[in-house]
Amino acid sequence: MDEKTVSRWVANASRTPHPRHRYAVAAALEVDVEHLWPEVVRAAVKTGYDREIVSAYPHRSLIPRSLWRDQIGGAKDQLFFAGYTNYFLWLDLPGLRGVLRKRADAGVRVRFLVGDPDSPVTAERERIEAVPLTVSTRIRVTLDELGKLRDQAPSIAGRYSDRHIALSVFRFDSDMLVCTHLADQMGHDSPTMHLRRRQDGGLFDRYAAHVEHLWAGGREV
Repeated sequence: MDEKTVSRWVANASRTPHPRHRYAVAAALEVDVEHLWPEVVRAAVKTGYDREIVSAYPHRSLIPRSLWRDQIGGAKDQLFFAGYTNYFLWLDLPGLRGVLRKRADAGVRVRFLVGDPDSPVTAERERIEAVPLTVSTRIRVTLDELGKLRDQAPSIAGRYSDRHIALSVFRFDSDMLVCTHLADQMGHDSPTMHLRRRQDGGLFDRYAAHVEHLWAGGREV
């Protein structure tokens, strides 16, 4: 195989080699195929709704940054960031603003659903977390970044909602990261599922419908 092709297999988890190449690579490395491409094996075996679960992480912070970069940079249709603050994105993904601008210029629908910094829900969450970097401050960081983005790419949209305080959903076309917030813990401690849409009415569709409902009732940023 061409070296660049193999490099893409390594750099982009969503690129899956042809079966004969998968087995050849596994044989060369003397490991099982499922060790290298576990999702392919799971998808081939599972037939129920759980086949949409690509992987799971006990903490959001354990998600490889390469996964975020690949999903955001590879989106062709839509990007939906329905996190209450979305603050971590700007810290963990250098150059995100430029990537989002390019995606928007390419016709990708880019949306942010953020918490209302002045909402009583936000104030209560700040009391629970009791950390110096407050929820409202983290939201305003995203609002500042969003304002800069919209100066360059007016199609990028933002709305307020205070109804997703305990559940963040990040959609990249037919892939999705779903984070459930626990007790008084910060967002980076949230257990997270990586979902990929494989059927009607599955986990992906349920979470997608949830954030679309919140978006429809949201207030323009």
